[in-house]
Amino acid sequence: MMKKTLLVVSLLVGLAAAAGAQSNPVLLNAAGATFPYPIYSKWFDVYHQQHPNIQINYQSIGSGGGIRQLQAGTVDFGASDGPMTDEQLSQSKVKVLHFPTVLGAVVPTYNIEGVKSELNFTQKALAGIFMGTITKWNDPAIAGPNPGVNLPNSDIVVVHRSDGSGTSYIWTDFLSKASDDWKSKVGKGTSVNWPVGLGGKGNEGVSGLVKQTPGALGYIELIYAVQNNISYGKVQNAAGKFVKADLAGVTAAAAADANNIPEDFRVSITNASGAAVYPISSFTWLLIPTQIPDAAKRDAIKGFLLWMLKDGQNYNEGLSYAKLPKPVVERELKAISQIQ
Repeated sequence: MMKKTLLVVSLLVGLAAAAGAQSNPVLLNAAGATFPYPIYSKWFDVYHQQHPNIQINYQSIGSGGGIRQLQAGTVDFGASDGPMTDEQLSQSKVKVLHFPTVLGAVVPTYNIEGVKSELNFTQKALAGIFMGTITKWNDPAIAGPNPGVNLPNSDIVVVHRSDGSGTSYIWTDFLSKASDDWKSKVGKGTSVNWPVGLGGKGNEGVSGLVKQTPGALGYIELIYAVQNNISYGKVQNAAGKFVKADLAGVTAAAAADANNIPEDFRVSITNASGAAVYPISSFTWLLIPTQIPDAAKRDAIKGFLLWMLKDGQNYNEGLSYAKLPKPVVERELKAISQIQ
């Protein structure tokens, strides 16, 4: 009888503990990049279904906003498509780790009345358009690589991001490698002084402006072009080949630089070498503090990172993101232990 009583008590304690875990929900607040928002939204939803007591509230406000909110302590973690600078890291109250999550592509998207062709863009042409030195769609710099396409003698309406943006960082990082003029006069960053153009907030805002503005040319993350059915062109890579953004081209970009990824994972893979490389490719990162005093939140974040690096990667390709290279995943799994 005593053994049965002890067994019942043990079961009740176990059930109470389980019920307590479920009745004490953990809410994680995060903010940042719009570039990976479609995959993050999917991940956070699936993870919540599998772990009902953990909910992740993510605000897609742009990489600059995500970094600022992380530094201000108003979110539990941030997200950015451009790695934090040495200055930003030094200004942070605690050490911040960069965890690559997926690989994606930024594409030149356009709206030219009467033109349905898939355009080829040289690196110099894209830099010239965003510098404001190439202003007409039938400029030889655009017409030359597109024989047989009847490009109009109409103005190019440049569309860029109005907010601090990791997508802008990727785009301007590429343009800085493509053009010395761009590098010296504008440079790279989540926010730059754009020489010309209209500003749209988020990848969503740029997509909307391009769709509704005849003659527009903007840059957005690949999944936004696919989901909104917007035309986007091939881009000339470092080998001189015109490549359309796809998973193979993005994976090739990561593979080209796989041996050059530093310990802190802050790396640029734009304009990587190789004939198959799509040149405007990038990792995107979650920004995780190393010190998280709230044990429940700390465990929840570490649990999510572990899931993201294993099961979560299986959702990437369905949303036009490439999986992380296995050597990167293995290094990240070890880095989780730094979160205390």
